[in-house]
Amino acid sequence: MPSILVGAPTATQINQRCNMWVARSNAMRTALEKSKGAASVAKTLTAYDRLTEVLLDGVQEASLYREVGITAGARTAGEECEVRMASELTKLQLSRPIYKRIKSMPPPIDASTKRYVKHVLDAFERSGIGLDAAGRAKAQALNDEVSKLTTEFEANIPKGQRTITTTAAQLDGLPQDFIETHKPDPGGKITLRTDYTDYIPVMTYAKSGDLRKRFYRAFNERAYPENEGVLRNLINKRDELAKLVGRPNYATLNFEDRMLNSAGKVQSLIDQMSEAAKPAARRDYAKKLAVLQQLQPGANTLQPWDNAYLSQLVQTQSYGYDRQEARNYFQYNKVRDGILELTEDMFGVDIRPWKTSTWDKLVEAYEMYDHGKLIGRFYFDSHPRPGKYEHANAVPVRWGVRGSLPVAALVMNLPSGNGLMEHNDVITFLHEYGHLLHNIFGGQHQRWAYESGVYPAIEWDFVEAPSQMLENWVYDYDTLRKFAIDASGKPIPRDLVEKMNQARYFNLGMEEMRQLGLSNVSLQYYVQPAPADLGAAARAYQAKYDILPPAPFSQFQDSFSHLAAYGAAVYTYRQSIVIADDLFTEFQKHGLRDRTTAKRYRELVLAPGGTKPAAELVADFLGRPLSIEAYRAKMEKDQ
Repeated sequence: MPSILVGAPTATQINQRCNMWVARSNAMRTALEKSKGAASVAKTLTAYDRLTEVLLDGVQEASLYREVGITAGARTAGEECEVRMASELTKLQLSRPIYKRIKSMPPPIDASTKRYVKHVLDAFERSGIGLDAAGRAKAQALNDEVSKLTTEFEANIPKGQRTITTTAAQLDGLPQDFIETHKPDPGGKITLRTDYTDYIPVMTYAKSGDLRKRFYRAFNERAYPENEGVLRNLINKRDELAKLVGRPNYATLNFEDRMLNSAGKVQSLIDQMSEAAKPAARRDYAKKLAVLQQLQPGANTLQPWDNAYLSQLVQTQSYGYDRQEARNYFQYNKVRDGILELTEDMFGVDIRPWKTSTWDKLVEAYEMYDHGKLIGRFYFDSHPRPGKYEHANAVPVRWGVRGSLPVAALVMNLPSGNGLMEHNDVITFLHEYGHLLHNIFGGQHQRWAYESGVYPAIEWDFVEAPSQMLENWVYDYDTLRKFAIDASGKPIPRDLVEKMNQARYFNLGMEEMRQLGLSNVSLQYYVQPAPADLGAAARAYQAKYDILPPAPFSQFQDSFSHLAAYGAAVYTYRQSIVIADDLFTEFQKHGLRDRTTAKRYRELVLAPGGTKPAAELVADFLGRPLSIEAYRAKMEKDQ
């Protein structure tokens, strides 16, 4: 496949690129629809798979331009191309001639191809291939609308970024390096942006409750009300599409190709995890309330804008862990190098700089070698820019198939150079990097593009598990001491890491309940048409599980990007954490640096990509079926 546009592509270049992808996919689809003779795996399925590869490459490349484009025009061109490529993918999924040819093929002999063919036919049927011509035209139109609304919703979030002003006095409690980079203007005002690099430090360390409350409000009103109508239409169009193809609601349609393949199973998971997490959450709440009462005698309830601030005070008072002390050891450049070295140590690979043009001077590029063989390439776009995607994610740009190299980009928003990171930032970095590793290791031996790497190869409620498991390594002293080094060159003290681990399980219960609440928002939004008041509904759905629910004025739903990309399936993060905790038990037995265990993990879990069901990958590595017991045990650790 053609390489991506390097440098900083303009809107015109991206539009031309998109025209190329559309023309290529159209020609390939037409050729496949008109092909003659008996259908076969070698001819028909191979042609279908190559067409799928083109479409996925186009969609992901457009997504990257939308997220990281240097100009607003370039980002808009990426948005528009995403919608066009998604429409082309829908055209394929509604092509009766192609469906009939694949269905008429003789059954494949090998297990992975059998699995692939079933996956393809199931996808056709979920798309509405059984509808009459008018129904298929309606399905195409609805899918196109959903794609447009999804992209618009996501793009509005960085566009809806907010700012607030404050004074130097209200920054009392913030780390000195933060204060030094936030100087007052001539009028004495300091401007804060709702970027994570501003928001998280302020909410964690600012002593001013007024500042935290104002910033909380601004953060939870991003893209409001701009996304209100977009979200409503997205929910309703997805509901209409689901009913058109014979499902009672979008959640049912959304879950059919997951490990948990029904709304009932998802609800059962949420409730089961809630039962395990709620006692820990109540303990967390009580500890925070006790600290609040020291500051405000007579206080009897927490406010959401106090949560992060009180959490770090509890960590200091109850566990002796000072997050500001720890952040002195997490300089971006050293963390980056340490994460790359961790990969080399665990998996025996070699990572080298990749000499290629990038779209911004701060973007870094690397190549990965395995015993001298180039096996993948990747980019780190790690630092904030105006208009850039605000969260952190991995974008698979090319799939490894038929000898081609997997390529991915990691998009984050972290301090640059020697800028100091929170330990949670280090966790996020390693988590997202885990997706990149999965994309590379799972893209080496696949016959079919649809089974290469992470998405759409494997069930979406497994996707996060490898990355979540990898987070454990940045609590390990032997890992941290190699890159957690302060400005004087001193490595992080062992006793500080021990305190970090003692504090690790505090607040885990409350955070789990918050995440289960978000899972419930996602689920409930998509089991029925859009509610009359989206904000009130989101707050109520969240409050069913979250023991510190959103403030009455919060409109967080309009910047909850996963409601677009994940639809009803935000629960996948919770299913994945159950899997991750279980997978990690093998490393706990044999050691986090045990090369044999790491080799087994790479070969049995990562390398297969989507050639096997996720449940089989887990059982292959563990030697038994998946269990929730490791998750339950984790929830009991901070007592």
